[in-house]
Amino acid sequence: MRRLFPVPARTSADSPAETTAGEREAEDHAAGERAAEDREWGLDELADAYAYPEPPHGPSGAFLRANMVSSLDGAAHHDGRSKPLSSDADMRIFGVLRGLADAVVVGAGTVRLEGYRPARAREAFAERRAALGQAPAPAIAVVSASLDLDFSMPLFTEPLVPTVVITGAAAAAERIERARAAGAEVVFAGAGPSGRVDAAAVVTALAELGHTRLLTEGGPTLLAQFAAAGVLDELCLAVAPLVTAGDAKRIMDGAELGEPEQFTLDSVLEEAGFLFTRYRRIYQ
Repeated sequence: MRRLFPVPARTSADSPAETTAGEREAEDHAAGERAAEDREWGLDELADAYAYPEPPHGPSGAFLRANMVSSLDGAAHHDGRSKPLSSDADMRIFGVLRGLADAVVVGAGTVRLEGYRPARAREAFAERRAALGQAPAPAIAVVSASLDLDFSMPLFTEPLVPTVVITGAAAAAERIERARAAGAEVVFAGAGPSGRVDAAAVVTALAELGHTRLLTEGGPTLLAQFAAAGVLDELCLAVAPLVTAGDAKRIMDGAELGEPEQFTLDSVLEEAGFLFTRYRRIYQ
């Protein structure tokens, strides 16, 4: 893996006063080469590169980061799943982003398609999480207006940290009770007669539970809702060197925004042709 952007340059403040201009130029060049060196990054190095801002609060009261993968031609999945677009490096970053988060927010459709399981505690992140007062593993927060979920899944029966189910006002009482009986924490986000879950309220509700470092893994419908609600603070997008054609969804699948949201490029890593980009939202 190598860093393509930003490439840190040695500044004059880093050099002894007696260093000549030519020597400083050579040192700058060497520093750039080291930063761009193609090598395996350790988990700590990746965790530092993807650390949440401190305090982790966007305008919504929490910091919501998305992690998605896309083919070169814009597909968010192949044959219904994102795994065919992934790579070893993508999965390492996937694990690091989970290791940094308080909660992983995911739509019910993605839970069903991807066969979601509970997040596990990883020794590599134990000290870092303890220092921030985080639980040993992130909670999985499932967004579902209907609560049409299989509550016998390990996601509900075997979590290290109780799974959170976020629903709306129209959820059936029977399903709410089934979720609670399975050990899930039920949270309501949206009181409108439509029964829909309000995307902005999801972030607020999780922040009230103490989950301020949020990671969403989609799917495309939920991610589009977060973007439309103006609560998406960061997008980590892996671009796979693959083409799929077909009619797969883009990473966001929803109503067009009234005005495009502006993001700025924060970093780019590369491994085996995969680009791992990180964009921060520009707040107007």
